[in-house]
Amino acid sequence: MNTIKKPMNVVDVTYARTKASVNTDALGMREMQQRVFARRDAQHLLVKAPPASGKSRALMFVALDKLYNQGRKKVIVAVPERSIGGSFSSTKLTSNGFFADWEIKEERNLCDPGSSQGKVGAFIDFLDSSDATLVCTHATLRFAFEKLAPEAFNGTVLAIDEFHHVSADTEANRLGALLREVMNGSDVHIVAMTGSYFRGDSVPVLSAEDEARFTPVTFNYYDQLNGYEHLRSLGIGHHFYQGRYTDAIGEVLHLDRKTIVHIPNVNSGESTKDKIEEVGFIIDAIGHVESTDPDTGIISIRHKDTGAILRVADLVDDTDQKKRADTLHYLSRVASKEREGVDIIIALGMAKEGFDWPFAEHALTVGYRASLTEVIQIIGRVTRDSPGKEHAQFTNLIAEPDATQGEVKVSVNNMLKAITASLLMEQVLAQNFTFKTKNTGDDDVNPPGVIKIKGFKEPSSERVKQIVETDLNDLKATILQDDTFAKAAAGSVDPETTNKVLIPKIIRERYPDLDENQVEELRQQVVVDSVIKNGEVREVGDKRFIKMSEKFVNIDDININLIDSVNPFQRAFEVISKSVTPSVLRIIQDTITATRVEVTEEEALALFPKIQNWAKVAGRRPNVRSEDSTEKRYAEVLLFLQRKKQEHQAAQRAMEMVGEDT
Repeated sequence: MNTIKKPMNVVDVTYARTKASVNTDALGMREMQQRVFARRDAQHLLVKAPPASGKSRALMFVALDKLYNQGRKKVIVAVPERSIGGSFSSTKLTSNGFFADWEIKEERNLCDPGSSQGKVGAFIDFLDSSDATLVCTHATLRFAFEKLAPEAFNGTVLAIDEFHHVSADTEANRLGALLREVMNGSDVHIVAMTGSYFRGDSVPVLSAEDEARFTPVTFNYYDQLNGYEHLRSLGIGHHFYQGRYTDAIGEVLHLDRKTIVHIPNVNSGESTKDKIEEVGFIIDAIGHVESTDPDTGIISIRHKDTGAILRVADLVDDTDQKKRADTLHYLSRVASKEREGVDIIIALGMAKEGFDWPFAEHALTVGYRASLTEVIQIIGRVTRDSPGKEHAQFTNLIAEPDATQGEVKVSVNNMLKAITASLLMEQVLAQNFTFKTKNTGDDDVNPPGVIKIKGFKEPSSERVKQIVETDLNDLKATILQDDTFAKAAAGSVDPETTNKVLIPKIIRERYPDLDENQVEELRQQVVVDSVIKNGEVREVGDKRFIKMSEKFVNIDDININLIDSVNPFQRAFEVISKSVTPSVLRIIQDTITATRVEVTEEEALALFPKIQNWAKVAGRRPNVRSEDSTEKRYAEVLLFLQRKKQEHQAAQRAMEMVGEDT
C-alpha cells in the first residue's frame, strides 16, 4: 500500500533578485566571470561556481587572454560527455565589448559521433596544426594522454570542465594520474571548472599538495541565486512512500511545472528492474498518449485532468539509438530555447550536469543519491534564471523503511543521509557570514554579514583561512557523509560529543597537516557556521534573535559554549519525525538505537567530567536501562571505562608475571 503523510520541504530559501549576478560589465562579463578574469594570470586556476553561473564563457575570456597576451599557443577544452560540448561552440564576444571572439572550427569539435581511435588521431593532428582551439571529451583526452609525452602539452592551456569527474570512478582516476604527470612534465596552464563544491565525494580530486598549486576562485550559490532577475525562491524537499514508487509518483508530479523526472538506477532498491515499464507508469500518471513525433521522439500526452497537451521527452528508452539522438538534438536545439518545446523530461543517468533547459522548474528524483555531487548537479538543472520562473523545486521521493522487509537498516540509513544532504544544501544556499571574536567593550553594531561571538577563535593561519574561504562546504560534506556522524546527527549522541569529539576527529583525518590549535579553529568555524545557518532568525525591533535548542537567543549574546550545546544537524531527525507516520518513526528510532555509535576513548574522556557532575547531582550512578537517552549514554560510557580499566589491570598483571618468570 502506498502512503505519503504530507509534502515536507527541508529547505525554503527566498532571494532578493538583485540582478547582480546576471548584469554584465563593459567587457560583457558577469560578476562571476569578472572574478575569474581577475585571476587570469594564474598557471593553474580552479573555478568552483554553480551551474548557470557562466563558467564556459569565463573560460573563453581567460583562454583568449592567454592566447593573445600570455604567449600560449593552443587551448584544449575537455568535457565529460559529448552533449556538453555545445557549451563551448563558437561565441561572438566582441559584440559585447571583449577584444576577441571564441572560435571552434567544425573539424576541431571532437564531441560529434565517431570512434575514440579516430578522435585521438584528430587530437594529435591538432597539436601539430596551426589551429588554436579544440573541444573534446574527457575520454578522448585520457586516450590522447596515453599516446603522448607530457612535454607535448608545452605551450597549451588545458581546460577541464566538470572537474569533479577526475575522481568520480576508476577510469576518471586514471585521468587524474595522467593529469598530474602532465602538470609535472610540462609548462601546461590548467583551468579546472566544477559546478559542484564536493571534490569527488569520497576520493579527493587532487592531493593536498597538488591542490595547493591551484589558485581557487569560488562563486557560491547564494551569490548566484540572490543576484538573479527572475527566480525568487528555491525549495528542497522529501516525500516518503511505501510500496512501489510508480504508485506514489502521481502525488508529487506537478503537471503545471516544467519537470525533469530522474528514475532510479536499475540496481537500486527503488527500481522495479524494468525501466521501460516505469516510464509507462509515469506516462499513465500524466494522462493519455495522443501521438509520438517521428522526427523528434517527443510524446504528446493529454493531461488526465485538464485535457491540455503535454510534450514529454523519454531519455530512458535506449533501444533505438537514432531516436534517442533525435530527441537529444531537439532538446538542445529547440527545447532549450523555446519554452513550449517540452514540458516533462524522463531520464535515467542523463539530463544532469551540463544539461541546459533553462525553463525547468521541478527536479523530481526517485531514490536516495549517495553522491552529493550528483544531488547538486540535479538541483542545478532547475536553478537557471528564466523569464516567468519564480520558484524552483527539488523533490526526492524516498522509500519508507518497512519492518517486514530485511533491508530496514539500509533504508533508515538512506533516509538519514538524504535528509542530511538536504541540510548541507541549505548551508550551501544560505547567505555567508563572517564570524569574529566578541571582546569586552565591543559595541553591538556589527557590519552587514558579520556576527561576533564570545569565546570564538578566529583563524590564525593562512592555511585555516584558505580552508574556510574555499573548502568549508566540502568539509561539511565529508562530515555529513561519515557513517558515524550520520547516526550522531539523528540524536544518538549528545551535541557536545558530536561537536567536540566526532567533528575534530573527521577534521584531523581530512587535514592531517593541521596542528591541534588549527583543528580547534576550524572545528569552531564548522559548528558556528552550521548552527547559525540552520537556525531560525527573527527580528524584533532593532534586535535579532536566533532559535537554538528550542529557544530564541539574542544574537548579540551568543557564545561558543552555547553553540557547542547544539547539534548543528539535529534537524535531520526533526524533519523525518514530521514527515512519516508514528509507526514508521518507531521503526527508525529502534533501528538507530540498535546501531547507535559505539563508545570511543575520545568520547569517554570528554564525557567523564560531565558524568561525575551528573552523579553528584543525582546522588547515584547513571542506569543503562534508563528511558532518558543522556543517562543511558553516560551509563554506557562508564561500562566502557570499567572494561578498559579491567583490561589495563589484566595487562599489568600479565607483565608482572612475565617479570617474575624472567
